[in-house]
Amino acid sequence: MRIAIFGSVHKKGFAQACAEVLDVLRRHGSDVLLEQGVHWLLLDAGIVVPANVAVLDPEEDWTADLVLSLGGDGTFLQTAQAVGRRSLPILGINLGHLGFMVDVMGNEISTALDEVLTRGFQTEARSLLHLERESDGRRVVVGDALNEVAVLKLDTSSMVKVHTTVCGNFLCTYRADGLLVSTPTGSTGYALSVGASILAPENHSFILSPVAPHSLNQRPLVVPDHWDLQLDVDCRTDCFLVSIDGRSQVLERHNRLFITKAGYPVVLAKRKGHTYFETLRDKLMWGKDTRGN
Repeated sequence: MRIAIFGSVHKKGFAQACAEVLDVLRRHGSDVLLEQGVHWLLLDAGIVVPANVAVLDPEEDWTADLVLSLGGDGTFLQTAQAVGRRSLPILGINLGHLGFMVDVMGNEISTALDEVLTRGFQTEARSLLHLERESDGRRVVVGDALNEVAVLKLDTSSMVKVHTTVCGNFLCTYRADGLLVSTPTGSTGYALSVGASILAPENHSFILSPVAPHSLNQRPLVVPDHWDLQLDVDCRTDCFLVSIDGRSQVLERHNRLFITKAGYPVVLAKRKGHTYFETLRDKLMWGKDTRGN
């Protein structure tokens, strides 16, 4: 089996965790591709890289049977971006705090990887958002998002007006600090913090959620994921912020945004027997009675 390794090299304990991963993979006779930054960190840390390891340049053509992401949810999103349209299964190893999308805790690396490499793993295909912008008649791809596309005011502005059109039909104008368009995966992230519902991963829907709306009659709206969205943004500063899974850029107000479902999924690798509801209970304390005795 060929395993590719990505990670957040700045995480505390990353080098030791990666060395543990490499030792397990060596015992199982796996071929390993180490992302360049990970390889350089291990060399700087004085860790001997085994002979079964090659260096991976994400910009070149590569493939693997399984991709490991060492870090947290942010690292997982970066790994998903690097994997892109290859749609290779990604297994997250948590070296951070909550780690909702990552399946393996840092203190169970050896046990979990032994299990995955011996028994195999299950997969979940997650949908993505595809964002394009149009300016002066020219349409440009901005990127794809596993969690959400966020249209937000700049710090110096009072609010934004997001004129929203769905499948060619005008929906409404959101007057708010911003508007989120989220996937089911992103429903447990930013969208959850602004009051949106949680969607199971298999749900074929997106959520439109205003951020701090300036009207009480605007609430999150769930729409089918095959619907296309058009956003026209109006703001006093002539600029607004667009964030794709936390990757932000400033756009001028004359940019029109188009959001559709991406033509490929991100594939999550999960240990066999683990369910989405187990993750909800363990990491969001879903249904836990906190009233005490």
